[in-house]
Amino acid sequence: RASRPFDRDRDGFVIGEGAGILILEEEGHARARGARIYAELAGFGMTDDAYHITAPPPDGIGAAAAIKGALSRGGVSPNEVDYINAHGTSTELNDRSETTAIKLALGEAAYKVKIGSTKSQIGHLLGAAGAAEAIATLLAMENSFIPATLNYENPDPECDLDYTPSPIEKEIGLAISDSFGFGGQNAVLLFKRVG
Repeated sequence: RASRPFDRDRDGFVIGEGAGILILEEEGHARARGARIYAELAGFGMTDDAYHITAPPPDGIGAAAAIKGALSRGGVSPNEVDYINAHGTSTELNDRSETTAIKLALGEAAYKVKIGSTKSQIGHLLGAAGAAEAIATLLAMENSFIPATLNYENPDPECDLDYTPSPIEKEIGLAISDSFGFGGQNAVLLFKRVG
């Protein structure tokens, strides 16, 4: 219960161990060889706010710009996003900054989207976190469920979005995977269900 993203009783992040690999391929080529297609990478956003080596900026502007970039490249509106796999480290600074970023990027839609933190389940995989969490996002899409943010019991009043304390069955048409790393490196992937 040590990893408690977005919970007022959080006590820092827990390091995990793991790896993940994704293969990006043109749709026509993948279909021609009969590959299993999990989703389309519909957009991405990248920024570097260079605020501090370990702390994110409280205003969330850099992370919000990365989210907006992914939505813009994907040609979708914030209201279309069904799920965000949050960076969700279980640190006060990150959880609050990311909450602010999501609100800035999605506006009122931020209060409707389901948000979860894979790190509550597997810990922080550091350099492998982005790939592993993108895979978790794709599996959630494929299996039509929103994974729970484990140990989310006492909401931080400054983190006032829907952090999904229990798993939910839901078809996911569009999902975002946030990765906000040390040094202010922000990367966001936008995945779209393939029919």
